[in-house]
Order: sequence, then C-alpha cells, then structure tokens
Amino acid sequence: MTNTALALVVGLGMAALMGGCASHGQAPAPTQPQAQAPAPEALCNAQPAQAAVGQSSTASVVESARARSGARMVRILRPGQMVTKEFDTQRLNLEVDANGRILAVRCG
Repeated sequence: MTNTALALVVGLGMAALMGGCASHGQAPAPTQPQAQAPAPEALCNAQPAQAAVGQSSTASVVESARARSGARMVRILRPGQMVTKEFDTQRLNLEVDANGRILAVRCG
C-alpha cells in the first residue's frame, strides 16, 4: 500500500469512528417523575379572622386568625414598624398596639 492509500484508509477509518461517536450525541437525560402542578394559591380572606380584633397577639390567637383567613402566612405590624408595600394575597396582616393587642386584621 502506498503512503497515499494508507493515509486515505486511516483518514476514512478515523472519520468513521468520529462519525459513529458524533451520531450518538449526548446521553439521554434520565427520566424524572412528572412534576405535580402547583397547589392553587391560598388566598387570604380577612373577614373570618375579624374575631381576633381586641385579643392579645399570642401565638395561638395569631395562628387561629391565620387558619381562619386561609392565608399561608401572617405578619404582625407593630406601631412605628417599617412595612414593605408589596401586596401578598397569601398573607394576613395583624396590626397591633404597643401592648400587642390586635387592632385590625387585613390581607396583603
């Protein structure tokens, strides 16, 4: 075999090997279980939690108000406290006085 023929055979062999590797591409991604659809948002409804107005903001009263409102979280707003302005449909706000007595119940 001449040098040209040998180079041609080696070149074709390398091309075939590389083509075989390239045809497989990346390994298929492992199958993952289907993600469940996110649960519907728990929208806050302050009306059922109005019974908390006038009560002390103890942990049990705060949790009861949160549960009654259907909110996912509760925030206690104290006098003079800085408050973020974003409205969160899943949050119950309990406005309290300096003694921790609940003055107002609202969502946001």
